[in-house]
Amino acid sequence: MTAQRHPRLSRATGLLGNLLLVVVTLLGAAYVLPSLLGHERYVITGGSMSGTYEKGSIVFEKPVAAADLEVGDVITYQPPASSGVTTLVTHRIIAIGRSPEGEQVLRTKGDANPDPDPWLFSLTSDTQPVVSFGVPHAGWILIALADPQVRLLVIGLPAGLVALLSLGQLVAAVRTRPDPALGGGPGGVRTA
Repeated sequence: MTAQRHPRLSRATGLLGNLLLVVVTLLGAAYVLPSLLGHERYVITGGSMSGTYEKGSIVFEKPVAAADLEVGDVITYQPPASSGVTTLVTHRIIAIGRSPEGEQVLRTKGDANPDPDPWLFSLTSDTQPVVSFGVPHAGWILIALADPQVRLLVIGLPAGLVALLSLGQLVAAVRTRPDPALGGGPGGVRTA
């Protein structure tokens, strides 16, 4: 089967390849653009913010001065070491106060949780990312890609297919190449 014999197949393959390239380019731009605009992104991996940001959402956050934080802001932060929580948490600020030493002290709560977080904490930086907006379900791809087996499937399988297609094209090119020792005609047949 050559491209000349099956122009529809050739056109469909080319169209599919171009469409795939456009999709990959748009996904890449969507991944990089928020960073270029000063946003940080976090994937919601739990259900504590359900109703506002569902599990699998990506939230985009813009850094603001810690002194400008307000009750109602949704932030992503590392809870204090004494909390036993080792992952980042995205929760809503429900109270801002001052410690006896004059430090800003925050209390947060997940929108879906019945009770506030059991810890009070102070920020260690002068700025804090605050959620600007979220994109539902977009984080599932990143959650899946965190699994090494999924990454192997998503990256390794297409790479293997490209290698096999390239090998097939190489074998086809070698088979149709004229043999100069036999007179150079197609299939090695000398014509008079």
